[in-house]
Amino acid sequence: MTTLLASAFEEASKLSETDQNVLAKWLLEEIRSETRWSWAFAQSEDVLEKLADEALEEKKKGRTTPLDLNDL
Repeated sequence: MTTLLASAFEEASKLSETDQNVLAKWLLEEIRSETRWSWAFAQSEDVLEKLADEALEEKKKGRTTPLDLNDL
């Protein structure tokens, strides 16, 4: 465990039991969410590569236009 994480847990241990449980549930959900995101991103690597190749091909063919942030 890193020093920073240990320090965070030390501070969290001073919270009420209810607040500790709220913090723990939030932290666990964040970790699970990050794990799901990492898995989903890894699974979509081939799809993303294909989409990038298609976009580059469209640009080479002159079928793209520059993005104007004022139009968003």
